[in-house]
Amino acid sequence: MADLEMPVKTRGVGVFLELRTRLQSGLLIIGKDVAGNLAGVVVTGGDSSLHIRMPTNEVTLILPPGVSYVEESYVPTTGGESCEQERHFRLQISVSHSKTEGSSDIVRTLRAQETYCFYCQSCTTRLLEDRLFKRVLPLPNGNWNAIVDDWCCHSDPFAKKMLPRAEDCLLGDTFVLLTRDGSCERTLLQEVSPADSQDNQDPKKPCSRMVLVSCMSCSSILGEALTQETLRLYITQVLVESSVGDRQPESSFSRSLFLERTIAARLAEVSNSMSSFHFSVQTPSGKPFLLLWLLNTDSIVASVPEWSASSPTHHSPSLSAERALKLLFIACSHMGLQQQDIATSWEVNATGHAMVLPLKVCEELLQVIEDSNAALPGSMRHMRAYKIPPGRAGSSGWGEGSLGFPA
Repeated sequence: MADLEMPVKTRGVGVFLELRTRLQSGLLIIGKDVAGNLAGVVVTGGDSSLHIRMPTNEVTLILPPGVSYVEESYVPTTGGESCEQERHFRLQISVSHSKTEGSSDIVRTLRAQETYCFYCQSCTTRLLEDRLFKRVLPLPNGNWNAIVDDWCCHSDPFAKKMLPRAEDCLLGDTFVLLTRDGSCERTLLQEVSPADSQDNQDPKKPCSRMVLVSCMSCSSILGEALTQETLRLYITQVLVESSVGDRQPESSFSRSLFLERTIAARLAEVSNSMSSFHFSVQTPSGKPFLLLWLLNTDSIVASVPEWSASSPTHHSPSLSAERALKLLFIACSHMGLQQQDIATSWEVNATGHAMVLPLKVCEELLQVIEDSNAALPGSMRHMRAYKIPPGRAGSSGWGEGSLGFPA
């Protein structure tokens, strides 16, 4: 995780495209040095593609199936405070159908009366073999304990932990609960975590130690042992495949891409099912690490680096525009006074839907979002009402970023 005093490295954006399928409109941003004068930019459409001709180069962006550009609909528009560095164009698109992408999300994959194998996402070692679940049941959402406290005038009557029985699988937002079997002894390691020093400074919080579960092959942390018989495995740490056909897990994705797509799928699913747009990413100790405000789930984005878009070439650069979540974020470890007010308000009002992840995964997710923020045009790295000082993405107000959906 980047230190507060270290500036976030931003890349020059040559061409950036954001389309909104529900609004059937889009925003095209071209760096001024790449675009030159406005008359030198010509936008045309093809079969599910967008062609951008500039004085220095041509770029082709492949659009998702069913999305096409409406010819001659691009109109130059003001770039606001970034008009000296960027050229902005509004354009229209036509959406013939909305295709829902399949999700590799573990929570949506698991079904009762089917047999699965669990693999370590880091090294693809098989952790659990041929697990047949007779029951696959969802757990209450992350804020249910707070609701109980608000409605009960005595001690929590539901304080007993919800644990799976044999051949059960309980689904949380970011983890699964299941019982141990014989294969665990050969593939999993357990160790007691050190006490959280920050929790120790709060006299209201008891000293908490968790029993961490890791992969015996690569030592990657997979989750925790809640009891001697119960495991909590996080969906960002494991892969699940059906035992039928002996299919091997997909290992071609980088760690950051896997994390990005897994969390994006979860945020979209929870937001869809619960009409929730505020998320509090927390460590297992319950400490907020990252606040997320989901703006929309219908974006299609593509970005061409400045060096690629401005270099004369005989062949036009071509890449695919992909679906993405657009969100605002605040890193709780980078908070200023303004951010502390927002975080306090969310905590008091139980605004953010709790998403629990291991501390290391929280740090990885923050890095993914900060990298996304750094790759945006300068005019899109902050929300208009909450500006971010140069080189301090997310250090004051809301930073803006995106998470890509599975292809």
